[in-house]
Amino acid sequence: MSYAVKETFLTIQGEGVHAGRKAVFLRFAGCNLWTGLEKDRSDAVCKFCDTDFVGMDGDNGGRYDAEALAAKAAALWGDGIEHRYIVLTGGEPMLQVDDALVDALHAQGFQIAIESNGTIAVHPGIDWVCISPKAGSDVIQRTGDELKLVWPQAGSDAQEMESWDFKHHLIQPMDGFSAEANAANQAAAMDFVSANPKWRLSLQNHKILGIA
Repeated sequence: MSYAVKETFLTIQGEGVHAGRKAVFLRFAGCNLWTGLEKDRSDAVCKFCDTDFVGMDGDNGGRYDAEALAAKAAALWGDGIEHRYIVLTGGEPMLQVDDALVDALHAQGFQIAIESNGTIAVHPGIDWVCISPKAGSDVIQRTGDELKLVWPQAGSDAQEMESWDFKHHLIQPMDGFSAEANAANQAAAMDFVSANPKWRLSLQNHKILGIA
């Protein structure tokens, strides 16, 4: 299989349970909840995405087979295989992730994490499953390690999600695309966590730090 990759880069994980951890990010092109084109945003299931996943023109973007993509990730990580960690993201990575890629990344010593919208069952070989559900979508992946709900998100049933089988329930303020909207969303997220103690606050530290 040939994988369409938007970008691949070495960074520090900025959000969620593994925030602060060295990681290779592998961003796949394409999503099933929005085309990524601004002209289609108003009609999309997910209207608040802040990520460019269109095309293959980012750092180390392009088409790869499994072995080449795993080798690229290993080269970006550098020497040593201990604690190797890669995050498969998008877009929606489960549109492309398959046995060959999971096997190739494991062969390079990576612990594999995924950030998915949960509308496609996650590959069973993934080591860390983070699901970020989007209101209006059919979330079928209701088990995993980390449930990350972007907030506020009209139509999301957080009470129902508390019954889903995740080790960690996180609330993350929505990117409001302005300072005023961001402040309001952060306040709403903090209020939510205060009222619902099963959930913990997650911030996008990479934006605060100014890293990718």
